Amino acid sequence: MATAKRDRQGNFKKHEGPKPTPKPVARNAYTPMFEQLRDELDAHHDRRDRIGKASRDITALSKKIIFSLQRVRKIEETLPADIQKEINSRLDEIAKLLASIAPEVQTINRFRYARSLVCLEELVEALTFCHYLTTQTLISPAQLQPIIEALARQGAAVKEDEVMTTDVDQSAETSVPTVGLTDDDYIYGIFDLTGEMMRFATTTSALTGKMASSDVGGGDRDIVHDMHELGTLFEILPRRSGNKNTWEKKLDVTRQSVQKVEKLGYDLKVRGSERPKGWVPDLSSADQEDSHE
Repeated sequence: MATAKRDRQGNFKKHEGPKPTPKPVARNAYTPMFEQLRDELDAHHDRRDRIGKASRDITALSKKIIFSLQRVRKIEETLPADIQKEINSRLDEIAKLLASIAPEVQTINRFRYARSLVCLEELVEALTFCHYLTTQTLISPAQLQPIIEALARQGAAVKEDEVMTTDVDQSAETSVPTVGLTDDDYIYGIFDLTGEMMRFATTTSALTGKMASSDVGGGDRDIVHDMHELGTLFEILPRRSGNKNTWEKKLDVTRQSVQKVEKLGYDLKVRGSERPKGWVPDLSSADQEDSHE
């Protein structure tokens, strides 16, 4: 037995009977055009969601690579075996993710979904930091692009046992879609690199009592000189009008990182004999001074 329905005021609703059959949607000459636009928008949103999810995963894996690299204690040609194994494992996962989105970011789509591909900045930071710790040099965009392309091809080939290295096989299949690297991806990744170099300098100086340096790439040059060069180059670069706020914020953080390493080098050079082993500089005062300014 059906119960009578009431409205919000508690009154019984009148029996309306069966619902009328919906009228067919009117179609005209413009209906196919709007249906095509609807399908294109649906495909665009689905594509953006897939790229965004892969981007978040790549960002997380790149951060894990950086965390592993921060356990390195000196600049040398070969990374510790356990750290290299972790990095290779993360790169294998990144390769699969890059391969999954590579077909969707070709031609104009590479710039259409640029904001969803912020993961490339984090990946650039991880790869350049790894390169610096083994060579004490800054990898160029021309050297970095083939590495990222090789990662995408590796993921497409699903070769889990293949170890990713910086030695790129130039005879690799070029028909496989890859992910391109833009100038912004590289520059903003290098901006973030300075922060990791500052953390590395702070940790290693506390444990060794001297600034990190190596004979691999820079002779007697230490990390303070490298930070000076990076900071100077960023200061003379022309500002990017389209990303003014981001540029200024990253430049300000880079300046702070350079100043912290300078203060660290000064304390070790001038007052190093007064410091006990394992001493870590107090950089909070410099942050407070910057905030007051």
